[in-house]
Amino acid sequence: MATTLPPALELSKVLNEHAALQRLTQRLRESNQRFEVATRILPAALRQQLRAGPVDGEGWTLLAPNAAVAAKLRQLLPRIEQHLRDAGFGDKRIRIHLQP
Repeated sequence: MATTLPPALELSKVLNEHAALQRLTQRLRESNQRFEVATRILPAALRQQLRAGPVDGEGWTLLAPNAAVAAKLRQLLPRIEQHLRDAGFGDKRIRIHLQP
């Protein structure tokens, strides 16, 4: 005897109907927007190694693949932060973490 499953819900509908998922979606969107703006000023070789991390009330995280890339990124932080401020992203602190 076969059981019938209820019709699948569209992902966009589910995300729009749940407040927690809406906030998560907004944070993901903001992180990706910050990443696009921040990495425009970086050398292509460095940009390709980075990943956007989470945005929260305290700041935004950039993920580096190793300590050498993280060190170079830390040198460029003032420039990246200024570029984000100029683009209208405010003064959120940027954290650099190693990718898991």
